[in-house]
Amino acid sequence: MVDISEPIKLACGVVLDEHQLMVETYGTLNADRSNAILICHALSGSHHAAGWHDGDRKPGWWDHYIGPDKAMDTQRFFIVSPNNIGSCFGSTGPTTINPATQHPWGPDFPPLRARDWMESQHLLMQHLGITCWAAVVGGSLGGMQAMRWSLEYPEKLLNSVVIASAMKLSAQNIAFNEIARRAIKSDPDYLAGRYLENDRVPRRGLALARMIGHVTYLSDVAMAEKFGRELNIGNFSVGEKDPIEFQIESYLNYQGDKFADDFDANAYILITKMLDYFDLSREYQNDPVAAFKHASCNFMVISFTSDWRFPAQRSREITDALVGAGRNVSYAEIQSDQGHDAFLLPNTRYEKVLGGYLSRVADQLEASTA
Repeated sequence: MVDISEPIKLACGVVLDEHQLMVETYGTLNADRSNAILICHALSGSHHAAGWHDGDRKPGWWDHYIGPDKAMDTQRFFIVSPNNIGSCFGSTGPTTINPATQHPWGPDFPPLRARDWMESQHLLMQHLGITCWAAVVGGSLGGMQAMRWSLEYPEKLLNSVVIASAMKLSAQNIAFNEIARRAIKSDPDYLAGRYLENDRVPRRGLALARMIGHVTYLSDVAMAEKFGRELNIGNFSVGEKDPIEFQIESYLNYQGDKFADDFDANAYILITKMLDYFDLSREYQNDPVAAFKHASCNFMVISFTSDWRFPAQRSREITDALVGAGRNVSYAEIQSDQGHDAFLLPNTRYEKVLGGYLSRVADQLEASTA
């Protein structure tokens, strides 16, 4: 846990006099503090990006890509992974205590923008004594933060790695998020967001919201190959009363119930709204080229062929805008049938592209300090 004692003024105008961030780090910070990489998590991510904790059912969410000899090589980089404000894994957010009321913030936690996460991360950077990130890396909402970093603090990062992301959400994405929020708010246990004060949890609504979201993270091919139309339990015998479920139904029910155990409903509503409002070029006359002219770092943009939530076209738009702004950008479109979740999953070409890019970054850092 890191205590940030410096006030932060949020985009909505509210000032948090202090806040806390749950943070994990991997690897060792070098003598001149130049080898640090900031990891930006997506909607439901946490500070636990790699390795195992006691009692874990699975390792950190990006474990396949963070570690010795992995794409983000902890023998060469110092990886910093914070859980951002507004989330629910220990950092200041709807589940933590509002000092003004001594009750959980709940629905009263102020609305956030991606720039608020970035400002909090900047305060963390100062706390750690880091003056420039070797790279800011993120997928999905994390990629949006990586782009925002390049505009707001162009001198404080050398590379921005944007994976499976977009400069703003499509209307379809906003629609999915609103359906998920409505599912949560329709749960009788939601209690206008004050469920924690009443020892309740809107589990049914939160599970349904996750099921809606999870379907959009997968591809039709991935679901067909993994589940098809296979039945999981029950049968069609006359008089048989056992329930019948397709495997995909069983899988989604499991994912929804598990998520309801781990995540907070107010945090889900808060962060999906944050996603909806993100628009990289809004302050630049809605001109992405004009926006990226404020950046000075190098960029790596990665997309996946089967990602229909953040399709490759969105990443090509980012790349085209960077080229138009005269920025140095590399782009790779990775063949995958795993949908939006591909950025979290093993993929040999993805590993080589990301690892190769960051290996060159490490080579340049080590050459400059030799």
